Amino acid sequence: MHLPDRFETQGDPALDSTPDPTAPGRPAAGAAPLPPEAVAGRVLVVDLDGTLIRSDMLHESFWSAASSDWRVPGRAIVGLSRGRAALKADLAGRAHIIPAELPYNPEVLARIDAWRAAGGRTALVTATDARLASQIATHLGIFDEVHGSDGSRNLKGEAKAAFLVDRFGRGGFVYIGDSSADLAVWREAAGAITVGASDKTRAALKAQGIEAEHLDGGAGGMAAMFKALRPHQWLKNLLVLVPVIADPGHGAGALLPILAALVALSLCASAGYVLNDLLDLADDRSHPRKCKRPFASGALSAATGTFMMPALLLTGLAVALSVSPALFGVAALYFVSTMAYSVKLKRHAIVDICVLAFLFTLRIIAGGAAVGIGLSVWLLAFSMFTFFALAAVKRLGEMSEAGAAGREVSRRGYRVEDRPLLSQMAIASGYLAVLVLALYVDQPDVQEKYATPWLLWGVCPMLIFWISRMTLVASRGEMDDDPLVWTLENRTSRMTVLIISALIAGALWV
Repeated sequence: MHLPDRFETQGDPALDSTPDPTAPGRPAAGAAPLPPEAVAGRVLVVDLDGTLIRSDMLHESFWSAASSDWRVPGRAIVGLSRGRAALKADLAGRAHIIPAELPYNPEVLARIDAWRAAGGRTALVTATDARLASQIATHLGIFDEVHGSDGSRNLKGEAKAAFLVDRFGRGGFVYIGDSSADLAVWREAAGAITVGASDKTRAALKAQGIEAEHLDGGAGGMAAMFKALRPHQWLKNLLVLVPVIADPGHGAGALLPILAALVALSLCASAGYVLNDLLDLADDRSHPRKCKRPFASGALSAATGTFMMPALLLTGLAVALSVSPALFGVAALYFVSTMAYSVKLKRHAIVDICVLAFLFTLRIIAGGAAVGIGLSVWLLAFSMFTFFALAAVKRLGEMSEAGAAGREVSRRGYRVEDRPLLSQMAIASGYLAVLVLALYVDQPDVQEKYATPWLLWGVCPMLIFWISRMTLVASRGEMDDDPLVWTLENRTSRMTVLIISALIAGALWV
């Protein structure tokens, strides 16, 4: 591989290894072979962002750096004042990008392989910082040269077009790109290939008389965006109903504010899930199940997530504020706690479980804030013990799964050998929650609130069974999802939840 001296890539560890076209992250080619005359001495120039990979390296490097240093967003804002090329150089020096795990576009790789098989030369030319571009090119081993931004020049649009004309001559290359920023390059190229181009970009090419071949970008569209919101997790926000169930005297007037609280928390939660997925890109891509998430798989780019997160958050906070300042404060605290958990706290053993339990309890507090109900110490104690148990079960399941697969759990404060302790914590906390519930039900003023209060005693043994069974399943490594999601998918647990719900409904109205 030839690397221009102007980018000073010597000494980069990524360039000291022999390229391996069969390495992980290198999908097999499948394009039809090209006749030698199709190449005609031209160079196939390939863009990186949105073309070779189904993501954006500026945002990838930003979130990679931010995952290990919470100060990166502030530094990025300051760094942007020096220009995008300088910002890219700074983030490239802070980020830890694993080229083998990036979401490559198999159609583009196949086209490159077909070009090389016909005897043509290839070049990776991108606005991404040259150091990251060189690491990716070395991993793939399919480019004869690589060029990228160098800290002072952002190799994009007109600047890229001028560079390519200077290096290969006008009409001396075929260009594969993805966006309207590449129109200036296509005007100087002998051939144009687009990857996932928008209708607007295609129309602009046609208006300029440029014949282009169009490849699929592999983007997931609205379906992938909806999946990234994790709508199944919104079921957890039904906890806003708990204060009304515990104090059933508010009637139908509580319905609208409770519904608004449910929407507000769901949007704020989805903003947190998007943030968590962006910060966890490297971990998710190496995980056998999480690698299928939209951002990890490349169905959505990191750039899309960067804009989704604040849009979801601001909408959720606006809905909360429309109900009451108290609900706005709880929703804001919920997101701040989620962000602190994603950026820092989830890496600390036990602390992460406490924060997860707190986040669940905040959902109940949000319900109380929406309706104006004062929450009892009994309810808060029950929720903290219950959700601490669920969080411990979640970590127990992860450790058991990791032990069965023989792999380490990255960026967590736990070890596989911690499973017995996590199991004890889950059981102890779960049983304490049942004890708190039993003492609560025995209060005379509580019994006056329910039509048939003795039915609540039936909830206690059902909770003991549910918590015990979840802990058993998690310790065996058979819980491959969040405990609450697993509960809805598992037949026995669904029946347990239905029985508990029927007992509570009977206590309220029978």
